[in-house]
Amino acid sequence: MSAFSRAEIEYMAEQRLGRIATVGAGGEPHVVPVTFRYNSEVDTIDVGGHGIAKSKKFRDVARGQAAAFVVDDVRPPWRPRMIEVRGRAEALADGGREVNEDFDPEVIRITPQRIVSFGIDGDDARSARTVEPFSN
Repeated sequence: MSAFSRAEIEYMAEQRLGRIATVGAGGEPHVVPVTFRYNSEVDTIDVGGHGIAKSKKFRDVARGQAAAFVVDDVRPPWRPRMIEVRGRAEALADGGREVNEDFDPEVIRITPQRIVSFGIDGDDARSARTVEPFSN
């Protein structure tokens, strides 16, 4: 059983761009747009890219093991939708080409510990749930 609802999974499949937030060595926040996929095999968010292993986000995750991820949009006239995932993150040597076959092999994998969504299961539907206790 997935930590995500069927509607959340379908919503993520429609989206092409999200944002990942990490924490730098000095404690400073860092957020950047990324390409991602929902990995149904392990129920995670996988983030890939070109040169990802040399990126600040990859180094931050390798050092800190925590990240947040957001994907959102707005439908006319003003119907915002979003999913925020906070969780345990790993910097892995393999899996990036499953995000996009042209990407580097490395991947950031986020295992959800907290999921917050809005507008996914209806215009005003809100959901916030802890999936597993936070630990690093």
